[in-house]
Amino acid sequence: MSAKIRRIKIAALAVLIVCLAIVLLAPSPVVPATTCKAENGSIVLSTRDFSAIPQSVVEDAGRVAAELFGDDEQKCDDFISQILATYLEARDKDIVIIFNAGGWGWDGVADSSGWITIAEGIKAELSELGRSCLVLNHKRTSATINGCISEFMMASNFSSSKPEDLAARADFLTRHIDGISVIFTAESNGTTICSSAFKILEENTQIYSILTGPPFWNDTSKSERALIIRSNGTFPDTFSNGDIITIIRSNLEAMFGISQQYAGDILFYIGAPGHDYNWEYEEIRLHITDFLIKNFISNN
Repeated sequence: MSAKIRRIKIAALAVLIVCLAIVLLAPSPVVPATTCKAENGSIVLSTRDFSAIPQSVVEDAGRVAAELFGDDEQKCDDFISQILATYLEARDKDIVIIFNAGGWGWDGVADSSGWITIAEGIKAELSELGRSCLVLNHKRTSATINGCISEFMMASNFSSSKPEDLAARADFLTRHIDGISVIFTAESNGTTICSSAFKILEENTQIYSILTGPPFWNDTSKSERALIIRSNGTFPDTFSNGDIITIIRSNLEAMFGISQQYAGDILFYIGAPGHDYNWEYEEIRLHITDFLIKNFISNN
């Protein structure tokens, strides 16, 4: 019997090794990100007309694209057209807000019932401070199997290209538009890419971040330019604080028809009490308003 068990263990280990090799040796399934204006939903920002852009900016876009995508002409062309279109949209603005959705990363801010209110609140507060804003969706995956795999690889630290892509876009704007600031914003799983991109650009004082409900395993920055919110003020976020027992209990209760006192969910269907962020929560408003005043009123 022991010999049989040992053979089973060896076979299971062999299968595991083969699967790992397939993941590591297969061509990268990473799907390039796309940038969209928040009010335009899924329409990708792009341009092929560079006549209104300084030649030095166009050349730098090509250099950045080559650093990210090497000899892949299609990816380089797409990146260049997007980043230069973003430059044209942002060059008369004071602040660019880049949103990363939770879940698989293919939604925009308008698809988040909570963050659409927070984005509007941030825009209103910055307007009070005399700042003009451009709100962008950074769609880091497409709604495909490859998109899901690439997102899983990022969350598992198998791939770092997504944060580098996001960081490159933000850094490009701050280098070519005088005085502009970029705020990374995200919810839930979307905070992972923003945290990594922020760390890449931590020395760039024009980069900020406002993140709500990051996963409990996410190593977020402690910079004064980064606001991390793990509670809406009514109940601690069980997902962000790693309260697995409460998450399991709440889902079991929901299965038996027991209504939950506190709202919140992850991946749309899994209940996570407290994982709920909205501008209507007083603590959310106070934290974000204080952060914006602290970082932007001095330059008013």
